[in-house]
Amino acid sequence: MAGLPLPPPNPPPLSTRNQTSTSSSANFAQIPSWVSLKRSSSTIKTEKIQQGKLENLHLVSLSKQGKLKEAHDFLKEMDDADVSVTPHSYQCLFEACGKLRSLADGRLIHDRLRRTVKNPSGSIENCLLRMYCDCGSCIDVQKVFDEMLMKNLVSWVIVISAYAKNGELEKAIRLFSDMQASGIRPNSAVYMSLLQSCLGPSFLELGKQIHSHVIRAQLNANITVETAICNMYVRCGWLEGAKLVFDGMDAQNAVTWTGLMVGYTQAKKLEVALELFARMAMEGVELDEFVFSIVLKVCCGLEDWDMGRQIHSHIVKLGAESEVSVGTPLVDFYVKCGDIESAYRSFGRISEPNDVSWSALISGFSQSGRLEDCIKIFTSLRSEGVVLNSFIYTSVFQACAAQANLNMGSQAHGDAIKRGLVSYLYGESAMVTMYSKCGRLDYARRAFESIDEPDAVAWTAIISGYAYHGNAAEALGFFRRMQSYGVRPNAVTFIAVLTACSHSGLVAEAKQYLGSMSRDYGVKPTIDHYDCMIDTYSRAGLLQEALELINRMPFEPDAMSWKSLLGGCWAHCDLKLGKIAAENLFRLDPGDTAGYILLFNLYSAFGKWEEAGHVRKLMAERELKKEVSCSWISVKGQVHRFVVGDRHHPQTEAIYSKLEEFKCSVIDSPVRLLNEEDDVSCSLSARKEQLLDHSEKLAIAFGLISTEDNAPILVFKNLRACRDCHEFGKQVSMVTGRQIVVRDSTRFHHFKSGKCSCNDYW
Repeated sequence: MAGLPLPPPNPPPLSTRNQTSTSSSANFAQIPSWVSLKRSSSTIKTEKIQQGKLENLHLVSLSKQGKLKEAHDFLKEMDDADVSVTPHSYQCLFEACGKLRSLADGRLIHDRLRRTVKNPSGSIENCLLRMYCDCGSCIDVQKVFDEMLMKNLVSWVIVISAYAKNGELEKAIRLFSDMQASGIRPNSAVYMSLLQSCLGPSFLELGKQIHSHVIRAQLNANITVETAICNMYVRCGWLEGAKLVFDGMDAQNAVTWTGLMVGYTQAKKLEVALELFARMAMEGVELDEFVFSIVLKVCCGLEDWDMGRQIHSHIVKLGAESEVSVGTPLVDFYVKCGDIESAYRSFGRISEPNDVSWSALISGFSQSGRLEDCIKIFTSLRSEGVVLNSFIYTSVFQACAAQANLNMGSQAHGDAIKRGLVSYLYGESAMVTMYSKCGRLDYARRAFESIDEPDAVAWTAIISGYAYHGNAAEALGFFRRMQSYGVRPNAVTFIAVLTACSHSGLVAEAKQYLGSMSRDYGVKPTIDHYDCMIDTYSRAGLLQEALELINRMPFEPDAMSWKSLLGGCWAHCDLKLGKIAAENLFRLDPGDTAGYILLFNLYSAFGKWEEAGHVRKLMAERELKKEVSCSWISVKGQVHRFVVGDRHHPQTEAIYSKLEEFKCSVIDSPVRLLNEEDDVSCSLSARKEQLLDHSEKLAIAFGLISTEDNAPILVFKNLRACRDCHEFGKQVSMVTGRQIVVRDSTRFHHFKSGKCSCNDYW
């Protein structure tokens, strides 16, 4: 700074330095703490009025810069130089402590005020009250307030607001009564703080009393107060009262309209909320970003995609599409209506996307099945150092679970732990699911056991994991633990429990759990629960019981009901009942490829070649083309993918050579079955040649030649395991002594010593 010397390396004490002059227009924010406070004896007498002005200006500057440590050091030097601190400096210091929420610094400066000022002004004491309020110390607020000799309206407002904001409404009301008894008339700020603290239905009667006080105080014509009253009734759940206040207002602003919209939205009266928005637009009320955020959520709730797009057009006309507060709800809207391309375009128009924007987009890619895009965006954000949040990590865990991407999932897990961004319960439950779907039940269990107080979602995640791995004993054991901890199961929990019973042939247990749902837990069974029971009967060969349940359950059977029965008919060779199940399945879902394959195989097993040929013809006529089969395996962090007949892998010769060693596992029978990987248009003899190069077998063979002899082999597949591949897995596990784990589209198969955890039913 011009006119000020550079600081010496080791400046002497402030009391021995010479004061440096400066112009009145100097920028005191730049004055360093070494500036001299000592005056020459000739100036002390003649410049009494100017004494300490520069020092206090510097103290104010330190306060406004938030340099409280330097301010404390400078205060000591001012004491040594016998320079007084002005009331304005104290006010600035207290404001700085409040802004920084530094209670310790505030108390130190308060102690100094007590020592040096006998009767501080009311403005300083009010500033002191505000500082303690900002620091959240109601104890100090009350102590200062009790010691004040002169309490004005501002003092009462500060202390009442402090208790109201802290949730101590009873004390705030008591002070409100004391204020009136002392003859001070409350202003709108007092009523506002009390109204804003009425946060639920239990405060409704109190809110009504405050409202009556407002009317008696003739403040009900104040639009700010009226808006607070309207919002209070919304928060307390009395929408009729909120509407009465709203309709009685001389003029409503955007805040009032939006508050009422929020109330109707929370009460699930979405049509009314949408009508309010239409009225806002018609009456020319200025629309802000919060209004658009609410109305887009309303459109999502109503699944009114056309209205949402019209609102988007209105946003574009206003030029607000690039604002993050508007663009982000738009992304979320398009994600929820399943239009990921529009969501992506809306995201691209946001000028400065934040972590919530990225979270909405990543969630959209994850939910729409674009898992690779989800992972790519996440990886890019990590490398670029973009601020992330816990919701992003949860979406990534879900994507890795669906993709069975253990490598990326474990990396994301470690990264989330380092950043402290594992969402409590929701994110932790997603991790449990991710590890179980990636075939690492041991990691899933460790993740679950690390949750302090697991909720129903977390318990369901671990129960589902063991259920889909075919370990019913562990799944039901966790369910009993859940009950012992007093956590109430939900509808999804019972899906997991019934699945565990189904996959392990526990018919009696499944019936007991289905019957206990509404009786013991108040959970009403849905068609999904009955389908699980039908599947349990079908797997166990109790086909008539399954049919009887279909006919008498309180729901119309859906495609899954008949598909489960058809699967049971195929496994237990019941052609008559199988034809009935297939007929009903094709009526409800004529495009279900797996159903046709089941019926084809059922006819083939009984030598009904003409009927089997008719099924193939029907598939061809309906142009039913199944998804291309793909299997993949991860070795040393690298994923290797295979399709049927794949010969593009660098180790193709070694893979097929290994397969030749197990060629005997392919049953040489004149009756061949149509499998999920077979081409329905090819001949039976051609399909026989395909059996050896199914994608699952290629992946298993690659695992055999690429991993240690005693290491388990974990393979993932996008379709159901076919019968030949299933037999192949059993054969390999018996011959090599190795454990083979295959996750197909519906469950895990653990092959060990020639047996599978599914007991040969899938």
